Amino acid sequence: MIYDFKYDTDPGVRAVTRRRIRSPRDPSEDEVERKLLEQTRIEEIADELVAAHHERGTVPLLTARNPGMTVDDAYAVQSVWAKRRQADGARLVGRKIGLTSKVMQVATGITEPDYGVIFDDMVVESGASVEFDRFSNVRIEVELAFVLAKPLQGPDVTIFDVLDATAYVVPALEILNSHIEMQGRTIVDTISDNAAMGAMVVGGRPVKVDDVDLRWISALLYRNQTIEESGVAAAVLGHPAMGVAWLANKLAQHEQSLEAGEIILAGSFTRPMWVERGDTVHADYGQLGAVTCRFE
Repeated sequence: MIYDFKYDTDPGVRAVTRRRIRSPRDPSEDEVERKLLEQTRIEEIADELVAAHHERGTVPLLTARNPGMTVDDAYAVQSVWAKRRQADGARLVGRKIGLTSKVMQVATGITEPDYGVIFDDMVVESGASVEFDRFSNVRIEVELAFVLAKPLQGPDVTIFDVLDATAYVVPALEILNSHIEMQGRTIVDTISDNAAMGAMVVGGRPVKVDDVDLRWISALLYRNQTIEESGVAAAVLGHPAMGVAWLANKLAQHEQSLEAGEIILAGSFTRPMWVERGDTVHADYGQLGAVTCRFE
């Protein structure tokens, strides 16, 4: 396509087409402009979510304000949001995987998991007091975390590659948090919001992958001395390492990979549990020990 451009004197106004020669396969002006506006809007949404993070608040539903927004758009928003946080000094230490159970996939209408990033200020040690007001809303999930000794590069990563690359597996709790209003959220809203990743609590006893059958690791989740949820790790795609393999292959589509030293939250094997200020959360993983925190 050949253009003869005329520029407006206002630097905030884009060039407009004055004359063109367009082949049948060239995109129309409307299509080109729409792509430009989409990228602009993606950055605006990411900035909204950064502000919500700092202000500990929520924004209105993205999908309601951006009809036609797709999963690919959502990951683009998440990527810009992550870059904004890194520019503020946050350090990437790992990734989280969500929607790994059939029940959650059916509930959200999506047929595959999703993912988000974990920064250094999101990692909390077991036994800590967690500031309740740090989050807009608090839910807890029970998970296993894989700590990698070797990098994993898709697109053909298998469960055996994951097991070979894992230094150890350790119990963890994921603290879910939404910067987007909860009512009516879709998977597109959630992915844009870093897959609802708020923080993680790590504890218990680290184990090598060949020291225990990871499928049969189970947990009892207590809130204030009452068991609220229980589950077994095989609920995560049949084997929790399958989630990590999925993630490595999914990241390859976005020209990313998993690095040695990263910690990967492999997906919950319980339903989310709501938490209020003053609650004590305790997850008993049997032979792998326990993870505990209190929300103040």
